[in-house]
Amino acid sequence: MDQKTFIVAMILAVIVLLIGLEVHARYKLKESVHQKWGKLPYQPRFDKEESLKDAWLTEKKFRSWASEVDDLTWYDLDMFEVFEGINLTYSSIGSEALYQRLRSFDFTEDKRLERLIAFYQEEPLVREKIQYQFARLGKKDGNFTKQYLADGKSKKIGHIGLFTFLGFLPLIGVLLLLLGQVFGVYLAIGSLVFNTIYYQVKKQTLETELNSMGYLVSTITTANQLANIKTPFQEELRQNVKPLRDIPKFGISFRVKSGSEAEIIFDYVNMMFMLPFISYHFVISKLEKKTAEAMKVWELLGELEVAAAVLNYRTYMPINCQPQFAKGGVEAEDCYHPLLAEAVVNPVDWHKNTLVTGSNASGKSTYVKSIAINCILAQSIQTVLAERFTLEHGHVLTSMAIEDDLFEGDSYFVSEIKSIKRLLDQVASKERCYCFIDEILKGTNTIERIASSAAVVNWLSDYPSLAFVATHDIELTEILKNECENVHFEEQVTPEKGISFDFQLKAGPAITRNAIALLKVLDYPDKLVKNAKEEATFFDHNRTWRVFE
Repeated sequence: MDQKTFIVAMILAVIVLLIGLEVHARYKLKESVHQKWGKLPYQPRFDKEESLKDAWLTEKKFRSWASEVDDLTWYDLDMFEVFEGINLTYSSIGSEALYQRLRSFDFTEDKRLERLIAFYQEEPLVREKIQYQFARLGKKDGNFTKQYLADGKSKKIGHIGLFTFLGFLPLIGVLLLLLGQVFGVYLAIGSLVFNTIYYQVKKQTLETELNSMGYLVSTITTANQLANIKTPFQEELRQNVKPLRDIPKFGISFRVKSGSEAEIIFDYVNMMFMLPFISYHFVISKLEKKTAEAMKVWELLGELEVAAAVLNYRTYMPINCQPQFAKGGVEAEDCYHPLLAEAVVNPVDWHKNTLVTGSNASGKSTYVKSIAINCILAQSIQTVLAERFTLEHGHVLTSMAIEDDLFEGDSYFVSEIKSIKRLLDQVASKERCYCFIDEILKGTNTIERIASSAAVVNWLSDYPSLAFVATHDIELTEILKNECENVHFEEQVTPEKGISFDFQLKAGPAITRNAIALLKVLDYPDKLVKNAKEEATFFDHNRTWRVFE
């Protein structure tokens, strides 16, 4: 075999290898998409909250919504864990769109979402085909694409002439070799080595630009594929992607890396021929005047993938329904918390400010959080975890997991009153608010806590909002009995089982005092237990404490 034949054979072998690896990778990807349907999503590598939040904050610069779930509420309710339970998305477009949807929403029913979900239910094979295209696009945290589009400025990264010249040098060397010029070997090898080193050095200073442009080009490639699939939004997608359809001509140099063997080889090809730098200049010239269309394409693709994720959530969660929206309070049947493996269902009948009492671990906080989370899910993805759920649109705010703020120098109590103040400010706007407070003002002494807590709840009653307040202070149930509903949770204490809970909601304020009974079960000294009972009985009769002698 002569030298020329050997070179041609090697090139053909590499091409066949690349095609074989790509076909195998696509087969495995299709199988993965099929097997993951109807199950709890699992995203170990991508969708870090910092990246998702950055994309959402960028979106807020050029878009607004009726309501926003602020950071305190988001973290009080462990909403990122709720997001992860819904997040069966395969691209960063979908995960960013889902995160944004859960953090901000309008006070209207989203008919587009339900239209897509109904379509996916009727056409599961088409839904799977669409998810496969998103899986081919893949995920890339910190892709900065929304920031890049929002900026709308042309960002040059060097001289296109230089990059083109360097990219063609290896090919010129091969051509010279085929023409019998030995010098071609040295030119090809030397230019490949130089290009690889130069690419790596240059890439360090252009990481953001290349990542943003790379993911954007890959997104348009995906949009072109999806525009050929019949969906309720097919024509809308076609019209918006039409001005961008030429951009992916160089898209192969911007492939999102999946870690497969073929991708590794493609990465080396990119380096040796300077393809990303050359492609970048081509794309930027096309994109400069088409930013609006690109943003709309991104939005449409997000809708397509979010609808599939929401349908999957409805498929695998044991009890769920679509909410009904009506003026008034919140009513629900068999409502439960989405993050508990064995959640206990409870009703909701919330038409006036409500106090929920009971001991620690009896279920107060979980119940309050389950209502708050479902109020968000109802208005964001139109899916609630209940047999039936009715509410009026409104803001959702919480004051629960308060901590000392070391950066601001705030104590626990100062952090707590700041948290409640921001809730009161929203209520004062006279827009509908659903307020959830756990252990209200527990950071101060008993007298001031009860007096201030009663004043807060009393003030809230003057506005068209609803408050759900979990508290240990039984006194509040008496002070506010004319203004608030009372519900409670109970525990059972027995010598055989110790303390146990049924987590079932009960009407009225808590009336049991099992804390002292538990002392006896845990073998506290009899004299101590007897003394505690006597002091509690004395206070019940006299509403004051006697002094120990």
